[in-house]
Formats: sequence, structure tokens, C-alpha cells
Amino acid sequence: MKKALICGISGQDGAYLAQLLLNQGYSVCGTSRDAQISSFQNLLHLGIRDQVKLESMALTDFRSVLQVLTKIQPDEIYNLAGQSSVGLSFGQPVETLESIATGTLNLLEAVRFLGAPIKVYNAGSSECFGDTGETAADETTPFRPRSPYAVAKATAFWEVANYREAYGLFACSGILFNHESPLRPERFVTQKIIAGVCRIAQGSTENVYLGNMQIQRDWGWAPEYVEAMYLMLQQEQPDDYVIATGESSSLEDFVAAAFASVDLDWRKHVVIDSSLLRPTDLAVGRGNPAKAKNKLGWQAKYKTKDVVQMMVQARLAKS
Repeated sequence: MKKALICGISGQDGAYLAQLLLNQGYSVCGTSRDAQISSFQNLLHLGIRDQVKLESMALTDFRSVLQVLTKIQPDEIYNLAGQSSVGLSFGQPVETLESIATGTLNLLEAVRFLGAPIKVYNAGSSECFGDTGETAADETTPFRPRSPYAVAKATAFWEVANYREAYGLFACSGILFNHESPLRPERFVTQKIIAGVCRIAQGSTENVYLGNMQIQRDWGWAPEYVEAMYLMLQQEQPDDYVIATGESSSLEDFVAAAFASVDLDWRKHVVIDSSLLRPTDLAVGRGNPAKAKNKLGWQAKYKTKDVVQMMVQARLAKS
């Protein structure tokens, strides 16, 4: 039985990945900074909380990382931990850099130190590309990060590449474009929109306050994206892959689709709030997932409108 260690198991991707690996017959251990007090709500939501072993681990503390790796002795490590909000990274740049860049470095160094044949997946981000413009970004596109979060993710990406080349570690980064699900917290704009739409559909008189609605993003379905993570570690050679749908939609399109799914006109319920504009924001994010299709056999089945529908349905079913 293969053993997988998921750092950041309490998040959206960590929970879906745990479910996938359990279905593949893995023994799964997950970490969070304090496993004693974490609610692991997403694992409970998926009904797998009791099937997962949980450990406390601080990725920013090398000793803590080494202890957990020595105890668990995993075959595969999935690093999904660290501060995950672009917006929050402007207010907490130091914590963002430490949790992502230092955390990833500690993990790679611990694997190198132990000398065990552990495969490592690192959660990269499409934010590293900055503004992609009309050209869809692939694995050869230069990074032009425009937020503290993106800078941290770019640093972690090059750490992984360095350890792969210098020490022969089986280490990969998945450069994932935006991916959503019902497990997204409401501080992410997509879930904020879905939650507002559903409350308004049920009689609330509130408005949904948003910033720049002209931004375009490549939105996918999170349960599909974790399959790509798993597939990366099943290859003979480690490599980095862009994971995306290949199609971009504006935030306005996302909002319109969400309100239309409950037969409402978004223009009557949305207010533009200039305080929600970021210091720098990407106009367009678009990914080219051709390499993932050719080498991993992975292709997104769900596009933005499907994602909106599924999120609205899940939210209404809960309420």
C-alpha cells in the first residue's frame, strides 16, 4: 500500500486529493499547523475524516518537517500548504513568502537529507505568469509575478526545479490555473458570488459588492485538477505541467451565469466597490494545457459555465 503525505489537507485541493488517493488504495496522512484544533471541515464534508491520519506540522520549521517525514515515511508528498489568497498576500507579504517559499524549501531539503525515494508534488500557480494577454501560457512562458503571492509561488517553483536538477529529486510543480468547487471558502470571489446569488434567490435583499469585473480567468473544476497532481507523480520522469481548461471568461460572465442559473438579472444585484480593487491585478489569465493532455492524458471536462452551475446547485442543496 502506497503512503501519501498531503501538506495542507484541510484546504479545497487537499480534501479532494485525499478522497482521490483513498479511492486509489493509498494510505493517506494529512498535515496542518495544529491538527489538534483544526476542524478539517472539508474532510468531514466529503465523509473521509476518519480514513485519514492527521499530524501537526509547521512547514516553516525544518525540524518539524523532518520529524513528520521520518515518522510517516511517505512514498509521495503533495505540498498544497501555505497562504493561498492573492488578495491577502498584499496585507501579509512576509507570512505569504515564508509559508510558501521557505515551506517548500524545507520540504525539499528534508527529502534530500533523508535520501529516501520520495516523489514530491508542489502546488505552483498560474499567478506566476502575470498578465498572459491574448496568448495562452504554457510551460515555456516567462514568469512576471504581480503580487506577493505570485512572487512566493515563483520562488517555490524554481526551488523545485533546482532540487530536481541538482540532486535528482523526483519533484514536480503543477502550474494550476483557477479551479473552484463547493469547498472554496467565501473569501474567494467565486464563492462570495455563489453564496450571494443563492441568498438573493432565497429572498435576501442584499447586493453583491465586487471590484474589477472585466478581469478574465481560466476557471476549472477542482476535483478534476487533483487528478492531474496524482498523474504527475505516476510518470517515469519528473516534470512541470500547466493545468487549465484552455478557455477564459470574464468575471462579469461568471456573475451573469450565476444569476442566470436562478433566473435573475445580475445588473439589479451587483454593486461595483472601488475599495475591492487590488494594487495590481491581472487583466487576463489563460492557460495552454496541451502538454498535460499529451503526456499525462489529462484534459478538463468542465468549463466555467459548468463550474458555476455545479457550485450553485451544491450551495442551494445545502441551504
